[in-house]
Amino acid sequence: MGFLNKFLRWVGISAETDTTEMANLKMIVGLGNPGPQYARNRHNLGFQVVDILARRHEIELGRSQNKARFGDGWISRRRSPDPVNPFGGLADRQKVLLVKPITYMNNSGEAVVPLMRYFDVAVADLLVIHDDLDLASAQLRLRPGGSSGGQNGIKSIIRLLGGEQGFARARLGIGRPPGRMNPADYVLQNFSPAEEEEYGILRETTADAVECWLFEGIEAAMNKYNG
Repeated sequence: MGFLNKFLRWVGISAETDTTEMANLKMIVGLGNPGPQYARNRHNLGFQVVDILARRHEIELGRSQNKARFGDGWISRRRSPDPVNPFGGLADRQKVLLVKPITYMNNSGEAVVPLMRYFDVAVADLLVIHDDLDLASAQLRLRPGGSSGGQNGIKSIIRLLGGEQGFARARLGIGRPPGRMNPADYVLQNFSPAEEEEYGILRETTADAVECWLFEGIEAAMNKYNG
């Protein structure tokens, strides 16, 4: 971004936009397991989407607190273009926390809930991204809340929120394991090279859907991204 701004100043174009800052801090949590041995696992799809959002918006995940690795920053979206200046125009921006629990999946609530309390994040301002065995491979489903559906990370968050279920989810389907494979072994597998193509698209689409949730809300995101 620094190079772009210097270039635009050199050619006499301003990259400045008129921005509207959205109220309330939003927390985006990706579920997974910490450590390089798990980085490309099916179970770490949540972490992988958070990494995409961090790269897109230049948010460094360099802070550690309450059993979580996280970063804070702004996510911006162009609202209306400037017909004279293609780099200008009106924009919205939202302050966010991007969070990766380092508790291991089944205890995710031990990281998420204390961090919510520390930063005073409302349940309605939380979105959690996670893999889902009961959803077909590479499918995305957003939902406004509800039960855990057997997903242990979500179950941990709900338990430590005192049973509160009213936070948004982005469910990323990984399908059921083949044959008689143990689901615990299946979720800890890496994606095959053939699967990586479709899951690469899924990760990027999920990041787009999260950005839609930020600025338009869960119903709009569901209407746009749920197949």
